[in-house]
Amino acid sequence: MGMRERYALRIVFVLLFVAPVAMGTALGQYFRKSNYWKTHRNELSIGMGAANFLGELGGRNQIGSPFIWDLEFSQTRPAVSLGYRYYFFEKQSVRFNLTYGVLAGNDNLTTEKFRRNRNLSFRSDVVEFAIVYELHTFREELGHIYDLRGVKGQKAWRIGMYGFIGIGGFYFDPRAKYNNAWVRLKPLTTEGQGLPGGPEQYSNFSFCIPMGLGLRKALNQRWSVGLELQYSLTFTDYIDDVSTIYYDEEVLRENHGEIGAYLANPSLNEGDYISDFTTSAGQQRGDASDKDAYLFLKIQLHHKLYKYKSGSKKYRSRIRRQKIIF
Repeated sequence: MGMRERYALRIVFVLLFVAPVAMGTALGQYFRKSNYWKTHRNELSIGMGAANFLGELGGRNQIGSPFIWDLEFSQTRPAVSLGYRYYFFEKQSVRFNLTYGVLAGNDNLTTEKFRRNRNLSFRSDVVEFAIVYELHTFREELGHIYDLRGVKGQKAWRIGMYGFIGIGGFYFDPRAKYNNAWVRLKPLTTEGQGLPGGPEQYSNFSFCIPMGLGLRKALNQRWSVGLELQYSLTFTDYIDDVSTIYYDEEVLRENHGEIGAYLANPSLNEGDYISDFTTSAGQQRGDASDKDAYLFLKIQLHHKLYKYKSGSKKYRSRIRRQKIIF
């Protein structure tokens, strides 16, 4: 057999045996690593958990602060959420999120003298819509890194982790209890909003900057569970209806009756508090320099929406058999 014949046989061998193996490997890489994530770049999420307020009212035994170290656990209230996530890169996504929660605060729960004497309380439903950017530093996977039949490879990541930040808007409507009934505080202009010499009336709508961290664990190719902590810094100081100074109590009584005057200033002013504090008109009631904030801690359930590039049953079957889902 001459040189040309041997060379031709080698070419035929490559075409018949080596090329299909290489193509199969390349296709496997495509499905498993390169573009496989694009088949499930859409995802729905539902969550439920807890909400907590960070502002003037309640908090720990110290001067109020909008950050997490002023958290009052006894004022934790429920929260639920619904979200849609879209992966525009393998480890980057944008999420549209709608969250409902209840925020509350009560000065009776602290021993800090100024807050205790002030004796204010509130609760408010909050509805937040946010758009956030997410960076998935680790993404949860199933199975092994090397999907070889009969071979046990290195285990893939079981837990995913991500961070997020965005922009949102929310609705709130603070209320306080009077004679066992919840009364809306905004119409009572408790700090003289809209009255002579008082500030402008605040809006029930405001903007916020949601940010936080999340963990995820895959259950199967379509479902995963997670835990997410969100801190929302707001652009308002009136979630609890407290921000600036006490207004003239007599003017409030003339405009809103006894209920308006009392809810604006239910201070104790008794015992040790008489000599230490005064709650007359013009004295400090809140701190306008510290904007309000709130927390959401939610357990979430995520569902991936598959989008196939082909209607072929063979293609879909191959996608479903993949052990690594990201």
